[in-house]
Amino acid sequence: MKPVCLVVGAGAGIGGTVGKRFAKEGFHAVLCRRTDNEGLQKLVEDIEKDGGSASGYLLNAVEPNSLEDRIAAIEADIGPIEIVVFNLGAQIGNRALKDTTYKAFELGWRMATFALFRVASALCPLMEERGSGTFLVTSATAAVRGNGGQHSHAAAMGGRRMLCQSLNAEFAPNGIHIAHIIIDGAVDAPDTLGKMLGPKKFQQLRQSKGLEHDGLLLPEKIADTYYHIAQQHRSAWTHEIDLRSFSDRPWWNH
Repeated sequence: MKPVCLVVGAGAGIGGTVGKRFAKEGFHAVLCRRTDNEGLQKLVEDIEKDGGSASGYLLNAVEPNSLEDRIAAIEADIGPIEIVVFNLGAQIGNRALKDTTYKAFELGWRMATFALFRVASALCPLMEERGSGTFLVTSATAAVRGNGGQHSHAAAMGGRRMLCQSLNAEFAPNGIHIAHIIIDGAVDAPDTLGKMLGPKKFQQLRQSKGLEHDGLLLPEKIADTYYHIAQQHRSAWTHEIDLRSFSDRPWWNH
């Protein structure tokens, strides 16, 4: 039986690429995303073509019991989940306060914070019994700096960061590694940044800043860091790390 790596938010950028990396290292990658079953199955096929093992499921993480039921099914039918990559985005767009409805504000929290709480509630007791487990939680600059128009996103991601700290305080002594990974910059990902900018602007950005310029974060290189953190010895665990291109100013200098 292969160890299981669950990816919540397995798009074609960070999530799917990290899933591929863990599959390459011998894990069975369980890839979950909200929409685009065709893209999801392509990720699974790509992993299998490379000799890896994977399965994919459409999953709406804000629906009641969706996360809990999927985790229970994986544990029962595939195997114990050793690694969780929580990569669920919570960006609802740049909105002034007057344009941010209660529903929109709450949606950011449900995706960024409450969904992570639900995954932890379902998995931490199981990992605690087994004496090991790893949560790799993708975060954003908004977790440490609130900008105008980002009321929902900043509040939600700040909550995600604090939840990771609380989970770490409770469960690290019992063998569960929780790492909060701040992506402090633009990622060269067509289904996240590409959708936000549109194909034309995204390609212009890649040509001016990405590609050979290395000014956009590359999902493959991000995946290297995720895998490295998952392999750390418990005497030297990383709890929080931030990643950015060499040419970007860090969040604290803005």
